[in-house]
Amino acid sequence: MILSIESSCDDSSIAITKIENNELIFHKKISQEEQHASYGGVVPELASRLHAIDLPNILEECKPYFNKLRAVAVTNQPGLGVTLIEGIAMAKTIAVSLDIPLIPVHHLKGHIYSLFIDKEQILPLLVLLISGGHTQIIRVDSLEKMTILATSIDDSVGESFDKTAKMMGLGYPGGPIIEKLARQGDENRFDLPVPLRNSKLIAFSLSGLKNAVRLTIEKLGGAEKMSEQDRCDLSASFQKAVKLHLLQKSKKIFEQERIKDFAIVGGASANIYIREAYQELCKKFQKRLHTAPLEFCSDNAAMIGRYATEAYRKELFVNHYGIDVIYTKKRQSGTEL
Repeated sequence: MILSIESSCDDSSIAITKIENNELIFHKKISQEEQHASYGGVVPELASRLHAIDLPNILEECKPYFNKLRAVAVTNQPGLGVTLIEGIAMAKTIAVSLDIPLIPVHHLKGHIYSLFIDKEQILPLLVLLISGGHTQIIRVDSLEKMTILATSIDDSVGESFDKTAKMMGLGYPGGPIIEKLARQGDENRFDLPVPLRNSKLIAFSLSGLKNAVRLTIEKLGGAEKMSEQDRCDLSASFQKAVKLHLLQKSKKIFEQERIKDFAIVGGASANIYIREAYQELCKKFQKRLHTAPLEFCSDNAAMIGRYATEAYRKELFVNHYGIDVIYTKKRQSGTEL
């Protein structure tokens, strides 16, 4: 079995996955949303301190499996440096103590493998990754060959949902709140701009849309003077603009790529409205849509473990002392993930 650790942001999570058949044996996640809510976003130093408490508590429950462990995997990039270090330190300690291999896992590759928890992998695959930190379309040819076809030039989908909710005084995390309010709203009330609508650039950009939301709130008298219906209608209008933007750029990729399997992953992929829109787009282009179970859309160690089972078979190990936090520059389209 492989023990996997995830601590890239504000979720402390550990999982144990069976190498032979990719079966998820154990999984536990402790969310820090309540502790960060009053700040309107994640406070890195607070998140790190909470990981230092929560990860050892989860690890205690894993002791019965220690004699069956053949490797330990951990997220080492990208993420918050002070939180990644907590998971990496634990992983190094376990690897040295049990004398087992250490597997570093790229967090975004982990999200892709959230599709295959308890399943065999399906490749090649086109993937839309929408999360708090990233908005990308990736062509996945194999475990080791993943190419970014389109990426955000500024804000991510998840970050935009969170900031929109914050501007309306709705709390954190914003994604689920916006989606819930949008169900009761009129998505055509506010004529918000669809980013890059007239641009041939195959990329994502949400900073302009976010600013349009800010100006709309100001016209309504500010967050304090908005009615409940105002919030519902603006949430729906914002969500519609995000959907149209994603679909427009994805359509251009679909016209270029013949791969028949397409997936949506990442925290924002739990949005049912967006999932349903992509179901229709995939039907139009005769592609098969794949989505991760809702419980595995946000950050979790189960997806890290699932990637690690494939990495274990290829012996993608590092020296116990050779893994550390990796800081990366913004990746552009056409680069390998």
